[in-house]
Amino acid sequence: MHKLPELSYARDALMPHLSEESFDFHYGKHHAAYVSKLNDLLADHEWSNLPLEQLVVASAKTPSAKAIFNNAAQHWNHSFFWASMKPQGGGKIPPPLEERLNKRFGQVETFMRDFVAAGSAQFGSGWVWLVEKNGELDITTTANADNPLTQGARALLVCDVWEHAYYLDYRNARPQFLSRFINHLVDWGEASRRLFAKP
Repeated sequence: MHKLPELSYARDALMPHLSEESFDFHYGKHHAAYVSKLNDLLADHEWSNLPLEQLVVASAKTPSAKAIFNNAAQHWNHSFFWASMKPQGGGKIPPPLEERLNKRFGQVETFMRDFVAAGSAQFGSGWVWLVEKNGELDITTTANADNPLTQGARALLVCDVWEHAYYLDYRNARPQFLSRFINHLVDWGEASRRLFAKP
């Protein structure tokens, strides 16, 4: 049985940038619905014991498993999103990650601007990611449930740009939400840990 991840912070801990109401709808309803549907789809299925990442990759390669992929990938994406944030986030970036960002984007401020721009430009529902692929950092976007697992890239951080992620707090101001995320919510320590963790 797949379960919602246990988070290291309380429902109201991301305020004022993400309200308790928004968190409850996003985590407690949207994310929970993906988990529930996934468990229903996997009942008596040959993939029922696969770890989540393996399930995402296997279902992405199987056209008849589109429903499983959508729910498995959304569970993985959302879990990654919650772990990409922390209370009183933003701030100082660990020097090794800062060095890599400066090398790739010229300066951290350029990366942050480009991250917000990429997420703002994503048409419809989706995600904006910082990834590492072939030894290089990059910003990429994916639509709907797609994610870097299916693209041979390693995800470092992600922001959800589906409307349910921000509409209660920001209405249609997606760029404002993305700016708050990258300046005040992102967990740079976790992104750095992911980058330098051994495969």
